[in-house]
Amino acid sequence: MFPTVEIARKLANAHCAAWTSSSASKVAERYSEQTSFAMNGGEPMTTRAEIAEMAGGFIADFPGLTLKCDTVLAADHHIVYAWTFEGRHKDSGKLVSFSGWEEWDLDDDLQVTKSLGWYDVDDYNQQIDG
Repeated sequence: MFPTVEIARKLANAHCAAWTSSSASKVAERYSEQTSFAMNGGEPMTTRAEIAEMAGGFIADFPGLTLKCDTVLAADHHIVYAWTFEGRHKDSGKLVSFSGWEEWDLDDDLQVTKSLGWYDVDDYNQQIDG
């Protein structure tokens, strides 16, 4: 099954809902058992446990965070989705809002087998520290 833009938007919105639920395991379940997820060219996470740990860190640092789907593109088993993250940092108390995007490769069950993502780390850090 090739995802249409409508199906891709549903997948991206479900992904955002998993983040917004504050459940790291729900975030990790969006990825296939055989996956690769790298942000900003970093070392890829290759297991759901690693993805859950990363998501859990953000969830702990930003209680009540929201992730919103901004736009989606779809072609064959590939999706690009842009998002906006917003939350109040637990230590600084500052409202942090930053945008990014991810490129997904999907399996036949429409789970993410590969994700390459980007966001402006300097902007993110400045909002927390600044």
